[in-house]
Amino acid sequence: MNKKFLSLILVLALSASLTACGSSDTTEKTDGTDTGDTAETVTLKVAASPTPHAEILEQVKPILAEQGIDLVITEYGDYVVPNTAVDEGDEDANYFQHTPYLEQFNEENGTDLVSAGKIHYEPMGVYAGKTTSLEDLPDGATIAVPNDATNEARALQLLAAQGLIEIDPDAGLNATPNDITSNPKNLEFTELDASMIPNTIDEFDLNVINSNYALQAGLNPAEDALASEDADSDAAQTYANIIAVKAGHENDPAIVALVDALHSDEIQEFINTTYQGSVLPID
Repeated sequence: MNKKFLSLILVLALSASLTACGSSDTTEKTDGTDTGDTAETVTLKVAASPTPHAEILEQVKPILAEQGIDLVITEYGDYVVPNTAVDEGDEDANYFQHTPYLEQFNEENGTDLVSAGKIHYEPMGVYAGKTTSLEDLPDGATIAVPNDATNEARALQLLAAQGLIEIDPDAGLNATPNDITSNPKNLEFTELDASMIPNTIDEFDLNVINSNYALQAGLNPAEDALASEDADSDAAQTYANIIAVKAGHENDPAIVALVDALHSDEIQEFINTTYQGSVLPID
């Protein structure tokens, strides 16, 4: 055997050996079987509002990574696309809404999304605009409220709790301006997309704003709100923000792991420390 042929055999043998070592370090099975070399990594895609939802999810990433779950967070600035993205399979779950809004969305859009777990509660607040206090509110004052049915009812009930209006008690969480039975200051209500109210805050006397949008606008709900929902009220459970998934996926292992991580002591401490009462964890 000549030297050139022997050298070629040695080179080929060494190359095969190195290739085999590399594949043993990186092989992943997509059918759920164990290769014996590495643990399977599962990708979990979650749509979220930037604040506080995406911020909270960022804290969950290392917890899930230890369980072999790669959490991919996509931020959305509205209340519609995150649901359609889950319905169409572009996202595995979303984190931005409460159950009444989800139920309304399903009814209006023919989707079948469900809650996989309640995570936190954001007290809705009344914020100053042209008028700096509830006591100085003039006759005929204008108030901006969210235009989606569930959040508008919530806003009106909050204003009623401050004694500014009275609402038909049978209306409950379905209240609209038509259910106002007493309006002594002749208040005028302007319905806007919830995300837009912080941008037009100076155009109205008062503004009723969801906490996530208040936070995004640099407002501190715990300090800047003139009034806010009682954290011990039924609203805390009714309007708890949830992890939403397509029906049938609420018990998927990765979804269950996500909800468990969000309920962990570590994440609840992060929420309490970071948001100082403007976002409240739910066990």
